[in-house]
Amino acid sequence: MKISVIGCGYLGAVHAATLASMGHSVVGIDVDPGKAAQLAQGTAPFHEPGLDELLAHGRATGRLRFSTDPAEARTAQVHFLCVGTPQDKTSDAADLTFLVSALEGLLPHLAAGAVVVGKSTVPVGTVDMLREILARRPDVLLGWNPEFLRQGTAVKDSLVPDRLVYGVEGGRPAAFNPHTGAPTGVTAALDAVYEPLLAAGIPRLVCNFATAELIKSAANAYLATKVSFINAVAELCDAAGADVTELSGAMGLDPRIGSRYLHAGLGFGGGCLPKDIRSFRAQAATLGVPAVEQWMRLVDAVNLGQRERTVGLAAELCGGTPAGRSITVLGASFKPDTDDIRDSPALDVADRLAAAGAHVTVTDPKAVNLAWRRYPRLRFEASAARALQDAELVLLLTEWDEYRQLCPAAAGQQVRRRVVLDARNVLDAAAWQEQGWVVRGLGTSSGAVTAAAVR
Repeated sequence: MKISVIGCGYLGAVHAATLASMGHSVVGIDVDPGKAAQLAQGTAPFHEPGLDELLAHGRATGRLRFSTDPAEARTAQVHFLCVGTPQDKTSDAADLTFLVSALEGLLPHLAAGAVVVGKSTVPVGTVDMLREILARRPDVLLGWNPEFLRQGTAVKDSLVPDRLVYGVEGGRPAAFNPHTGAPTGVTAALDAVYEPLLAAGIPRLVCNFATAELIKSAANAYLATKVSFINAVAELCDAAGADVTELSGAMGLDPRIGSRYLHAGLGFGGGCLPKDIRSFRAQAATLGVPAVEQWMRLVDAVNLGQRERTVGLAAELCGGTPAGRSITVLGASFKPDTDDIRDSPALDVADRLAAAGAHVTVTDPKAVNLAWRRYPRLRFEASAARALQDAELVLLLTEWDEYRQLCPAAAGQQVRRRVVLDARNVLDAAAWQEQGWVVRGLGTSSGAVTAAAVR
């Protein structure tokens, strides 16, 4: 099929490259000339494992190209809207400006019988607004196909997704021919797009628009709830002298609960979970569902509180104040295997410590170049070894594998004081303590502050 992907950020670039790998002819459209040019050369403007290989393959086969001109999409049969829906600058609601602009720019170039499919995460009711824009084109079909990608594993999530969700007019009853049972309209088009995935047995759910719009936000709200729940329990464990890693490990063995997203630490960030739970909260308020609104408010507050708590623990490990102390932060991206620093808990903590008078050096395998321009009062080093030099306190804030695997003996030779705050609870505390380190985790009872920590 001929397909266009409108918006080539983290979602759109991966989606376009994946569709090309399935054999479709794909054009990606983005308003940023630099981004479009780089993608056209077969390299991503951001770090996502496996994406460069997919882009290069699409370019080599001639099935994938990129442009800034929406007219390039005029021959496409299916158009995917993959533009960002960030948090509004003046409220918790999602900003749909870019989505509306993308559809309006695409409208003059839609062929008769084309199918427009949204993938962006949006509040319920968005489809109704977009239908008004498409009202002048009754020959064009509209569908919704929410994405479930995770940064760092987005390529795998696209090639082997957990499920496919189609939102269609009238829901499942209207998606199939009542006599033959064959899919019709948007459902038939998306089945053709995803034929290799359906043939491999990937589950497909067909639902109405409101359900499709809510699914991604509800999923992210639940994942955020799990993270904030275990982080609240971690604080309880510190107060009680328990170990949250052992507690969560036992909880995760219960199949009703599961272990994923049940790992205590600094909390979540990035461009999805924080803004999605706030949008979910705003939707609940608009729809008059206070229980969901209050729940999401608490989840958000617990998550942000972890950052404050980490800053407080760092000050405690510095003898009461971080002012004048040399502190090294391991990690700048909001999670490992990405260079995305949007709403990064690591950089938030680092910046707060710098504001309190600490001399903060931050290192990260991929995100240094992006971070140093936004955080001028922080010092950055690409090399972890150089960043550790003369540190009086080390904070592990993003759990990259190279930080998990640091040799405590070698690291001990580089720092001034062997004190580490493992805010992701990923280090082998016993191995580090054997090398003379004071180790503090969140909810692990691994490091009551000793005199050695504050000298």
